[in-house]
Amino acid sequence: MIKSMTAFSSTEKTVDKLTVNVEIRSYNSRYLDIVLRIHQGYVSLEDKIKNLISEKIARGRIEVKFQIKDDSEEACTFEINEPKARGYHNALVELGNMFNIDANIPLNFLAGVGGIIKPAETEKNMKEAWSVIKDCVSEALDDLNVMRRKEGDFIARDFIERLDYIETSVEQIEKGAGGLLLHYQERLKERIAALTKGIVEIDPGRIAQEAAFLADKSDISEELVRAKSHISQFRSIMNSEEPSGRKLNFLLQEFNREFNTMGSKSGNAEVSHIILTVKSELEKIREQIQNVE
Repeated sequence: MIKSMTAFSSTEKTVDKLTVNVEIRSYNSRYLDIVLRIHQGYVSLEDKIKNLISEKIARGRIEVKFQIKDDSEEACTFEINEPKARGYHNALVELGNMFNIDANIPLNFLAGVGGIIKPAETEKNMKEAWSVIKDCVSEALDDLNVMRRKEGDFIARDFIERLDYIETSVEQIEKGAGGLLLHYQERLKERIAALTKGIVEIDPGRIAQEAAFLADKSDISEELVRAKSHISQFRSIMNSEEPSGRKLNFLLQEFNREFNTMGSKSGNAEVSHIILTVKSELEKIREQIQNVE
């Protein structure tokens, strides 16, 4: 089943005096890239949140924004990062000494420095917070995946239409390539007749031999067989429950290789035109695959 990498979801939960709001946005990316924006007091939960996300999403840039409001008594307890406060104060004093400036540092200035004063992380506080955050993130991820699947359904329908067109085109190429031997025989006769102006008698056996040689050099039967196989594989991968973006992208490269080879071998104008239209369809599929997980 195809899933798009572009989606959005949001969820909010309130338990006792703790309210958690989560917004998740996902974008195209070659790998799984998780970006969290969470209050400093909950940074210790980041690894757990990332593990939770990676269990449900395989690929894409995932941006998660948290808004957390905790009115419990535990949340009203703060702690001081003494080493950081002393280090920052000493650095300011040293800076004042360098420029002969009295380093009369206001307390509110130090208190405003990030990380010096922060909510106390008690085991009970973090355990309760994680329970609510986990439920909220899980629900938001489920909603996100619903949206990603819906968008993936649109992409899949587009792929199916283009694959049907390519499959029909392969059948047309196969029919056109079937008459190559006769095509080369007629073309050789016309060229020899034009060059000799009918003075030299044309040997039918020699013509047939040369035409067979040219037809063999232009034989695209192997490429056609592989192209049919790729179409079948493409459909199979699309219906798989596993993330399919990378596999489909690789298979598309194989598709292009086969049709490029056919184009270089073909001496038939009609077949060459069909191959060009197929390559145009493959390019449109390639653009869409960039958004598939």
